Amino acid sequence: MSSSRCGAAAALTALALLSGCQAGKQAASTVDRAALPTMERVALNANTCWFKSGDKAFADYRLAPELNSFSGRPRILAVPRHKPEALPALVVQAEGSPARLDAFGPLIDGATGERIRRDVQRWAAGRSGC
Repeated sequence: MSSSRCGAAAALTALALLSGCQAGKQAASTVDRAALPTMERVALNANTCWFKSGDKAFADYRLAPELNSFSGRPRILAVPRHKPEALPALVVQAEGSPARLDAFGPLIDGATGERIRRDVQRWAAGRSGC
C-alpha cells in the first residue's frame, strides 16, 4: 500500500490502525477535538448533508450556526425555515477540550434522532460525508 493510500486511510479512519503499511503502529490523530473546531466540522457537514442536499427530514428547517459563543459552547441550531426567530427544533452544542457534545430538541426526540446522533458523532470524530 502506498504512503498516499495510507494517508488517505488514516484521514478517513482518524484513530484506526494503519493495517498494511505500518502494522502495529497507531495512526496519529490530526483532528482538533476542542469544542469550536468540532462544531465547525459538524456545522459544515450538517449544512451539506442535511440542509443543502434536499433531505426531506430537514426541508422545513434551516441552519443557524452560533459558533462564536462567549459561553464557550459553540452550537448549531435547526430553526423553522420561514420563522427563524422561533424556538429551534434542534440544538447541537459542544463544550471543552476534548469536546463534550450535547444534542436536544424535537428533532432529536423524533424519528430522525438516531440518525442525527450518528451523523454528529461521525463528523465530530473527523469523518465527513453524508
